[in-house]
Amino acid sequence: MAIRAVLWDIDDTIFDYTSADRSGMQQHLQNEGLPDGYDSVGQALAAWREITEVQWARFAGGETDFQGQRRDRVRMFLGIPLSDAEADAWFECHVTHYEAAWSLFPDAVPVLDLLADDYRHAVLSNSSIHNQDRKLRVLGVRDRFEAVVCAVELGLSKPDPGAFLAACAALSLAPHEVVYVGDHPDIDAQGADAAGLAGVWLDRGGVGGRPELTRITGLDQLPGLLRSDTRFGAPDTFG
Repeated sequence: MAIRAVLWDIDDTIFDYTSADRSGMQQHLQNEGLPDGYDSVGQALAAWREITEVQWARFAGGETDFQGQRRDRVRMFLGIPLSDAEADAWFECHVTHYEAAWSLFPDAVPVLDLLADDYRHAVLSNSSIHNQDRKLRVLGVRDRFEAVVCAVELGLSKPDPGAFLAACAALSLAPHEVVYVGDHPDIDAQGADAAGLAGVWLDRGGVGGRPELTRITGLDQLPGLLRSDTRFGAPDTFG
């Protein structure tokens, strides 16, 4: 059966999370000062990114909740004990600068326009509805998506098959009628494949490898991939 809907990841897929997070933290450090233990802003930014990945993995694995991973990111980054209120306050200052740097990738709106008439659209994110619904509204694309399904409210995170199936259920479609597009090969593409969807890895950095996955390097390649149908044929279609 033909694919009828596109299920989207948000961060680093249609929204340039990495650039916004880096820019926001850089501005935050300019205001707050460089924490002890870091020799340069560049070193601090690299550490923040690494800590973020570690704590998001803990959240996705059910080891902590959404707010907990935020607090632990701050504590690990600063290397000092903080109360929940102190960690929350520090993180919220960062969020102010991070949100000021929000932007969509340049290929996001054009591909949504190209696919609007032929496919239904929804979101599955490993974040919270509070964050992602607001983000999509600020970026001006919330009305492009029928549903926004998020891990915090769902109680399941990608790559758990249940998360993908819940998003399909929100569209009242069978998994084989849905393609999932995301920037992470394991959490997004492989997770979607395992749940019975058609997973597409958006490899913007051209990392390559993973021949078992269907891979694109830009969203401009997605319409041709979808319209070729037949569940995309050979893996690593673009590459």
